Amino acid sequence: MKSLFTLLMFVITSQCLCGRITPDDGSNFNVLTYGANGDGNTDDSNAFVKAWNDVCGTTQGTPTLIIPEGKTFMLQPLSFQGPCKSTTIQVEVKGTITAPKDIEAWKWKDNKRRSWVQFSKINGLAVYGEGTIDGQGAPWWKKYHDGDSNRPTAFQFIGCESLTISNLNHINSPRNHISIDSCKNASISNLQIIAPENSPNTDGIDIASSSNIIINNLSIKTGDDCIAINSGSNFINITGVLCGPGHGISVGSLGKGGEYATVEEVHVKDCTFTGTTNGARIKTWKGGSGYARKITYENIKLVEVKNPIIINQNYNPHIYDSSSEVVKVSDVTFLNIHGTSVNENTVQLNCDPKIGCDNIIIDHINITSVAGGEPHASCTNAHGTCSSSYPDVSCLSDNK
Repeated sequence: MKSLFTLLMFVITSQCLCGRITPDDGSNFNVLTYGANGDGNTDDSNAFVKAWNDVCGTTQGTPTLIIPEGKTFMLQPLSFQGPCKSTTIQVEVKGTITAPKDIEAWKWKDNKRRSWVQFSKINGLAVYGEGTIDGQGAPWWKKYHDGDSNRPTAFQFIGCESLTISNLNHINSPRNHISIDSCKNASISNLQIIAPENSPNTDGIDIASSSNIIINNLSIKTGDDCIAINSGSNFINITGVLCGPGHGISVGSLGKGGEYATVEEVHVKDCTFTGTTNGARIKTWKGGSGYARKITYENIKLVEVKNPIIINQNYNPHIYDSSSEVVKVSDVTFLNIHGTSVNENTVQLNCDPKIGCDNIIIDHINITSVAGGEPHASCTNAHGTCSSSYPDVSCLSDNK
């Protein structure tokens, strides 16, 4: 009788557990438990939202949203919002997350948000795993090739502190793959970001209004900037990035539409640019104001880069009004940069005649042209020093 009673209790308990929407244990919340299908076609958004609500609402252990391997989860645009009750939150991505395959299939609730998956105001957030984030960007690129006003960023992080993003594969975003906006103390590492070379505006990582951001050991192959640092950002450290194809690692553009823009303390080190349009680039618009300062590109390897070193204070070619304000560029160092360019004009310092660029330091540069011609530098209204550089940047050398 006792054995039969034990067996009946086991069956009843098992049936109850199967019918409940509960975490896998005290702190792990698997989206399959919440009804996600994972076949790549069924909309799993509601299951993710339900799982997130429990993750964000618990304080037990380290709450973790689990996206299991071997499954593909199709998600409509959604938002994971904080603040959460726990001081640390984890999102473990082992499987694949995919956007809808057709633009017409997107169910926008707030098109103005311009992001597919958004993480907002979550402190202590870690998003990691060996999984894949597929933005299904191809139909967007085709439809909006000449304009990006309606194309969404794939993953957007807004107002997050102590953020970690690591070990993920991001592919084919309609626009930026990752946007970091108004975040503090973030670490981004060991990512692979891929989109076709001709895919428009598919930046790898865009950073805006953020501080103390550390980026290291990334491979980025896209159709636009591998990394772009925009207004309001400071103390950005980037190391060990393999960039190419793409448009390089850029500060800016800054000052568009008369914007007051500020960027400072940006340090890019031990990076390789292969077949990129640009390498180390700073770009500002005429008509803007503010400053870009204390910027260093150091220990950079170039492989057939079109514009290895470029500062352009006249990024908007349609404004020539000499009375226009300009974003001030100063305290910029290009140190130990070597390799090859497909152009002969390997160093371009195109600064504004009104305020120019100040304290530009060129040191230990060796860039040759794969075309076989003599490399040279072009320099307008730039002020600073040049040492041990090939080609020589004469306007700076004369200031020594």
